[in-house]
Amino acid sequence: MRLLRGLLGALLWVMAALLGLVGFVLCVTVILLPAGIPLLSVARRLFTRAVQLMLPRELAHPIREPKRITEDAVGDTVNKARKFAHKQRKRLA
Repeated sequence: MRLLRGLLGALLWVMAALLGLVGFVLCVTVILLPAGIPLLSVARRLFTRAVQLMLPRELAHPIREPKRITEDAVGDTVNKARKFAHKQRKRLA
């Protein structure tokens, strides 16, 4: 299931990128600006949904999941970042 969500997120990411590119080109041509702005907003929403699909559920929907799980995931990330920074400082010293 996780692989399927990742593939769907990647496909949605590519589709959002193409839609954003088309929206940007339409915005460059001043006459088609009213069509380009809504396309860019749709592309932004697709990017958001794609990221939500690729992330674990605890991080993608922190309100829906128990708060403890989210805090554990964030705490683990902070601990890993601190360890990495400590190793880098030791290496440079």
